[in-house]
Amino acid sequence: MTAIHPPAQKVWWKQPVDRIELVWIGIALVWCLIMFFFMPFWHVYGEQNYSGEAYRVPPERFTEKVNEFVEQYTVRHETDRQIPVVRPPAGSDIYLLGRLWDWYPILELEKGETYRLHVSSTDWQHGLSIQPININFQVLPGYEMVLNITPTEAGEYAVVCNEYCGILHHAMLSKLYVVDNSN
Repeated sequence: MTAIHPPAQKVWWKQPVDRIELVWIGIALVWCLIMFFFMPFWHVYGEQNYSGEAYRVPPERFTEKVNEFVEQYTVRHETDRQIPVVRPPAGSDIYLLGRLWDWYPILELEKGETYRLHVSSTDWQHGLSIQPININFQVLPGYEMVLNITPTEAGEYAVVCNEYCGILHHAMLSKLYVVDNSN
């Protein structure tokens, strides 16, 4: 009798383990160890995770910071809702606010320059995803997430919310422009 068959006695853990079960347990253990040791490698070399900072901040205070940022660096307005496009100096702190159901403001950054991106939400949990590059993380109200970003290619990028945030979640879209001033 092996563990493949139902135990004849109630003390099931004393049943012998079949050879095929040991093979599968061994395969699972080896795979777990491979994945465990590759996680730090992927984090450091795979550009998979953004190691950033997080600070507690009242949503009202973060909104004030964003409004000051917008007032100082607005270069134009876009869309029928007149959303400001801000172009901060290269290497500065930039702010992005998630709220039902938009990202505010639209950012215009320089290629090859590093910025400190500050992101927070005023209402619900949102997911910030910048496509097609690999930026994807959670944005929570009451927390200011800060990470360094360096745009490497000029173009227009989609900023989307990938965490369901309500009935107009599908419309929570914005843009991020990267311009090349080296020409």
